[in-house]
Amino acid sequence: MSYKRVIPCIFISKGKAVRWFDDTSIINEDVIGLAKHYSDCGADELLVFDLSDTDEEHEETINLMKKINRVIRVPMVAGGNIRRQEDIKKILYAGAKRALIDYSMNDSIRMMQEASLRFGKEKIAFAFHDFDGLFKNQHKIIDHCTEIIFMHRLDLDSVMNITDIPCVIVTDTLEESEMYRILKCPGVKGISGKYVSQPELNLFAFKEKCEERDIKMTSFESIMEFSQFKLNSDGLLPVVVQHYKTQEVLMVAYMNEEAFDTTVKTGKMTYYSRSRKCLWVKGETSGHFQYVKSLTIDCDYDTLLAKVDQVGAACHTGNETCFFTPLAGSDGDDKNPLQVFESVYDTIVDRKKHPKEGSYTNYLFDKGIDKILKKVGEEAAEIIIAAKNPNPEEIKYEISDFLYHAMVLMVERGVTWTDIVEELADR
Repeated sequence: MSYKRVIPCIFISKGKAVRWFDDTSIINEDVIGLAKHYSDCGADELLVFDLSDTDEEHEETINLMKKINRVIRVPMVAGGNIRRQEDIKKILYAGAKRALIDYSMNDSIRMMQEASLRFGKEKIAFAFHDFDGLFKNQHKIIDHCTEIIFMHRLDLDSVMNITDIPCVIVTDTLEESEMYRILKCPGVKGISGKYVSQPELNLFAFKEKCEERDIKMTSFESIMEFSQFKLNSDGLLPVVVQHYKTQEVLMVAYMNEEAFDTTVKTGKMTYYSRSRKCLWVKGETSGHFQYVKSLTIDCDYDTLLAKVDQVGAACHTGNETCFFTPLAGSDGDDKNPLQVFESVYDTIVDRKKHPKEGSYTNYLFDKGIDKILKKVGEEAAEIIIAAKNPNPEEIKYEISDFLYHAMVLMVERGVTWTDIVEELADR
């Protein structure tokens, strides 16, 4: 049996969360806070819909999607007001796992086909409000998207006989029994709509009720039982915790069986405190949660490697990692690209804070933004000219010049390399 997902939905109108297809009834003015609440409280995914009326509102909603993606730890599927390929690109660049195209929109089938070829079918979901659309276009849908979202309750048995594409059901019912009935359908991968979008609903408790009815709901599944691990003399499993993006080792902690099961069930790193003799969820008091990306056991089955999405600092001292006290040697790498970029960036920041006579960097800051932009443009043009020269050394030189001036611009405008890396990762 495949796992099922709980997927709250957020309908955005004029920058606020509104009731399903009722943009006059505001349910929450803090859209980003609502999305984070769902993410922290057991949602496996989010559906975000843009109900804006104007192009200006549409752009504001895209920006909200970007901000939502930065605070949630679950995938996001987003749609609404998709009228051209550029809208799909913006939604995907905002961090959505998939862009949702609505069948009721004009020329939606052609748009889906073009988007599938341009971005890949795995990036496309398709929404239906009735059964006929799927029946008429089933072969095209199968070829050009990887998820179907039904916006109403339908004859699910008939749907399952038409397509094998995983389906998400967005329903307006508040009947809990109906949730179980829908989730038990073989082709349904997730449930969304009014019931699971109630902010006060305990999604973890709802998942437990589903488990009691033999509906598998957890986001993670361990292929090994805790009893198969080799524990230390205290009956605990050591856990090395690593940041999934930077690969930096953050901390070492320990798990008993309950901590391991809780981690797998909730997706939040949970440990056993040897000093307090009890479980502790990392970030429970500080807010610096660790969201599971992967768990891997070593060759001897006696140490767990956890790759996590770390919120804030991992160490109780406020440091990003517990391993910040050097003893011998150096962990610096003068050829590591990110370290080189950050080192140059930090030097530029220092020049801005502490001007140095004769510094070219300070000359640029003194002249102001127009001068900096002029130099960025000039260096970009130099790259183009150098690229016509078969000697690659000239290109390397000009790109290096461009990157330096771009970093001066970044410092001037308060943009960091972390901002750039996050934006590229979102794309």
